[in-house]
Amino acid sequence: MSYDYRGKVIAITGGAGGIAGAFVGRAAARGATLAIIDRRGPAAEAVATGLIGSGHRAYAADLTDETQVRALVADLERDFGRLDVLINNVGVSSQERFDERDVASIRTEIEVNLLSPLILTRLAIPLLRAARDPRVISTVSLGGIFPLGETPIYTASKFGLRGAMLAIGIDLADKGITCSSVLPSATDTPMLRQEAVEGGNSMQFQDPPQPPASVADAMMRLLDRPRLEIYPRYSESLLVRFATLFPNQLPRLMRLFRGKGRRGEQAYLRYLEAEGHVRRVGDGWELT
Repeated sequence: MSYDYRGKVIAITGGAGGIAGAFVGRAAARGATLAIIDRRGPAAEAVATGLIGSGHRAYAADLTDETQVRALVADLERDFGRLDVLINNVGVSSQERFDERDVASIRTEIEVNLLSPLILTRLAIPLLRAARDPRVISTVSLGGIFPLGETPIYTASKFGLRGAMLAIGIDLADKGITCSSVLPSATDTPMLRQEAVEGGNSMQFQDPPQPPASVADAMMRLLDRPRLEIYPRYSESLLVRFATLFPNQLPRLMRLFRGKGRRGEQAYLRYLEAEGHVRRVGDGWELT
């Protein structure tokens, strides 16, 4: 099967980010009309205006604000009348350790990563039902399978989103809406670069981060052949799923992998330095 993008309306959240940018350019080139949703309105507008074709639109919305989400859905209905594909791609991560961060930041991370895609999907159901073959794709993470000890709130949100999308996919399949998730490992996006600069989760850097295009390719494969989940790096998914069969051994496994991860993180930072994305400041790093 090969998905026909021509005339399809595709909405994507986190639309000004790296993964979204890799996907929307390809989808537009194949004839889709894109709704670029991002909290940063000017950045979303820049993405929309740079796409091949016409009819693309940008929407500024804070997806943790239900009033704004309802207004967004109303705007999408006014402008398009339906959604053929909704891609829940927005996500955030904090490198603050659990015993140090404030409660407000915990709530925000859960709201962005878990609640906002569920609420937007629920409110968009009428627009999806107006399409002939409606699809929902959510960007989860291998952190939705494997516990990332240094970022437990991110892990909690992604564990929750993975479980919710599996259940929603089962529930909505009989109602004509196909739901899928993509579970990438570390991806070279601004969020990961920030994590590396701040000394983030060492488990993310066991292997060199994949380019955003790899995740975009996985999304397109889901449209070509729908299924509940897909992994851009399938071999990594086998490793983490095997490891979680023995949860009581995870502390020991973490110690074994942490050294390799720290070395991988430093190699990634040197790569970013060579590309001009980061620079050394004293004993640390900062984004340029």
